[in-house]
Amino acid sequence: MTTLPRLLIPLLALALLAGCAGRAPAPEGERAAGQWQAQAERLAELDTWVLAGKAGLRTPEDSTSANLDWSQHPHYYRLLISGPFGSGRSTLEGREGRFSLTTAEGRFEAETPEALMEEQLGWSLPVSALSDWIRGLPADDTPHRLEEDELGFPLHLEQDGWEIAYRDWTRVDGLWLPRRLVMTYDDLRVTLVVTDWRPALDD
Repeated sequence: MTTLPRLLIPLLALALLAGCAGRAPAPEGERAAGQWQAQAERLAELDTWVLAGKAGLRTPEDSTSANLDWSQHPHYYRLLISGPFGSGRSTLEGREGRFSLTTAEGRFEAETPEALMEEQLGWSLPVSALSDWIRGLPADDTPHRLEEDELGFPLHLEQDGWEIAYRDWTRVDGLWLPRRLVMTYDDLRVTLVVTDWRPALDD
């Protein structure tokens, strides 16, 4: 073997090692394999946040949208709905098994937030499970089917008659959270886009 090939072999080996090392970390802002599993404990413990977003509602008869402002705490939540399908401005509140909806027509109560919204607004979001789904998690009290993408992140979730497709993600304070969800139930389609995620994370 001549001198040149003998020199090329270690140089090529070093180049390959350098290439592998360069590809190991994902570029900033991009998801990578293993990240979802690594944050599982922090995500499960996340029970307090404020977020703002938009929801698009589509049925065979109509299509409309509204703005959402959601404040979530361990024993209380408030969901402010404003815009066309919010009938102007509506506030849904839940506290220790009691639910109320305040609209321009007054304040109403029901046994479940879904029934309350259906009765007063004529449509409903799966509020009881949404605090889990919005974190990319299935609710823990009913059966579900979860499909993951090639990186191990949730891709498609089926639960309580709903199908949830996770379309986009955002990274906030070192935690990956869903940014865009498409939820379908029979002929109802809800597209939820989070424009501002503010999780309260313990250090």
